[in-house]
Amino acid sequence: MLTKAERTKQFILETAAPIFNQKGISGANIDDVLAASKLTKGCLYGHFESKEDLALQVVDFMLETNGEKMRLTISQGKTAKAKVFAFLDFYKDPLNTYLKGGCPIFNVAVESDDNFPAVKEKIAGVIRRGQEIFVGILKQGIENGEFSDELDPAVYAFKAVAAVEGAVVMCRSMNTAKPMAGLLRSLKAELESYVL
Repeated sequence: MLTKAERTKQFILETAAPIFNQKGISGANIDDVLAASKLTKGCLYGHFESKEDLALQVVDFMLETNGEKMRLTISQGKTAKAKVFAFLDFYKDPLNTYLKGGCPIFNVAVESDDNFPAVKEKIAGVIRRGQEIFVGILKQGIENGEFSDELDPAVYAFKAVAAVEGAVVMCRSMNTAKPMAGLLRSLKAELESYVL
């Protein structure tokens, strides 16, 4: 059970996450978080040393939350194909993502590329681990006789993640989810072509 201080810190992170996801590390400010949380500056700084500390902990919170949601989604699948389809369907509504503002991995990755090397390294680690998990699911499907060994797990995993992440941004920019539906159908059909 969390202490009152831990609950307050968790509340601040949960409140700040959509602000940072929408405005970015550079664009979000303490006043935004204070207004949304209705807490005092003293309370906020009782839990975080600075805006930079808050930003880093918010990034960690967003990445952990995203990872947990993705793991839960994928774990619902009983077969390798079902797990991949669950991953793809996680992105089916790019206009209404679980965290307001789009995919936190992509959002933070773009901003951190030139400005926040420590955050960039965290994102790189998350992406690498995600690719390893995706490739592992596909390899397991090949080993289980679910997919043909003509499927290249590394190529398909990279293509699928790059496509859906890019599609989230494009769909949000165009304010339509329709292209995502077509992309997901195409990626699923490609995987289906390897099913034995």
